[in-house]
Amino acid sequence: MLSQQPRPELPAPELPAAPAYGRRSVAEVLSSAAASLGLDGFENALALPPAKRICVVLADGLGRSLLKQKSAHTPFLRGIMQRGQGAVPVWLDSAFPSTTAASLASLGTGLAPGQHGLVGYDVLDPAQDKVVNMLGNWDAGVDPLEWQPFPTVFERAAQQVDVATVSLPQFGSSPMTLAALRGGRFISATTSHARTAAAAEAMAGADSSLMYFYLNDLDKAGHRHGSQSPQWEHQLEELDATVKRLDATLPPGTTVLVTADHGMLDVAEAQRIDYSAEAALVAGVRHTAGEPRMVHLYLEDDADGNARQRLLDAWRGRFGDRIWAFTREEALAAGLFGPVRPEVVGRVGDVMIAARDALAFYDTRRVRPTALEVVGQHGSLTKAEREVPLLCFQATGKPAGRRGARG
Repeated sequence: MLSQQPRPELPAPELPAAPAYGRRSVAEVLSSAAASLGLDGFENALALPPAKRICVVLADGLGRSLLKQKSAHTPFLRGIMQRGQGAVPVWLDSAFPSTTAASLASLGTGLAPGQHGLVGYDVLDPAQDKVVNMLGNWDAGVDPLEWQPFPTVFERAAQQVDVATVSLPQFGSSPMTLAALRGGRFISATTSHARTAAAAEAMAGADSSLMYFYLNDLDKAGHRHGSQSPQWEHQLEELDATVKRLDATLPPGTTVLVTADHGMLDVAEAQRIDYSAEAALVAGVRHTAGEPRMVHLYLEDDADGNARQRLLDAWRGRFGDRIWAFTREEALAAGLFGPVRPEVVGRVGDVMIAARDALAFYDTRRVRPTALEVVGQHGSLTKAEREVPLLCFQATGKPAGRRGARG
């Protein structure tokens, strides 16, 4: 277990550079794909090659470092990487925090989190003075269309080209989808085989198409078993096989992009910390939110600058250089959320704690005990969590004699 003794004072670690919003982040993937299709109103920041059809495969939890480390399990993707990507970058920044809600919203809108407003797994809704979830347990008091009011890439592109999402049925009308991924047709299928077949059929029926293909089994295995587990490696092999099937069944010449929303690292049980058990770490805090590796702390309304500084000092004294502890103002000045519109500022914590080491932080007053069983984690600013791949290739397609009705 971690020692309960305060660490000697150390200079606060400098924050890493902000994600490369507008240049080399997940926010540019769908926008660049739309531009490569020749659609008006989009910029091809990633220099994708011109295309008639594009399928964007989002593998939830596939970090760049894990893909490199586990390349023996991905013979098809390894071959893509070995052939080189030309002008297309082989890695991107996730959004900040490096979590699904923030990154998928950036992917879907083409905007940084400070604009789309999904600035964490769960965050404060100032209007309700209540912490609300941004993913699977969306609060009934939050309208997705008001929380994220900007048109999505899909909505804009669907005015010019066929747009389709291929995903699991439960995501079709979820609040997260309505907030950040609305627009175009939603094609649901449960198994990866069914999804690849549905994708091939949908693509074959359109002269020009933008498709989003979502896979989440890798992330689920990582959370439950860890990214170094046989279960995670099995799901990585399944992912590789799925992309290989897309290569074989999509119309020949379809551009396929493979990317992710965040990476992952494993946190040992002894390093999963209940910070609410230590009074100094929650002194003056009204609400806690965020990720186990990127905590938002919201102070009481009457808290002053001294209270905030005491909280920062308490966390730095307890964990030293194993964390980044910083204020909302420092995060905004560093550009971690990109440009931030006024309505979003209050959703960001007064103080934020991002793990540098393999740590995870929990407030057991508000999370279920099972939350502490999660092994694979993400949300912070480390390379393992924030760097994701971007692989690009043209689908081979079925030989003409086997295409049948798709011909």
